[in-house]
Amino acid sequence: MQSYLFTGGHLDGVSIALPDVPESIRLGVTEKETYVCETLRVGEAAVIIYRHESLTPEQVLSLLIESYKAWCVNRPGGRR
Repeated sequence: MQSYLFTGGHLDGVSIALPDVPESIRLGVTEKETYVCETLRVGEAAVIIYRHESLTPEQVLSLLIESYKAWCVNRPGGRR
């Protein structure tokens, strides 16, 4: 099973293994949240993610970039 990154909602930043790649997923115990399948592509390389339905693709890219910047700064030996 492949793991897929979830962006936004209560699963933000979580990677979950799924047996297939559904177009959307509705998850949650008390409050159901819908995540939509999206493909991030650079040239011929691609990654499938699931974005919360309330986020636009532009917001997802912004969140991913900010998360990467924070990771670079906060890792051991990172830039301060």
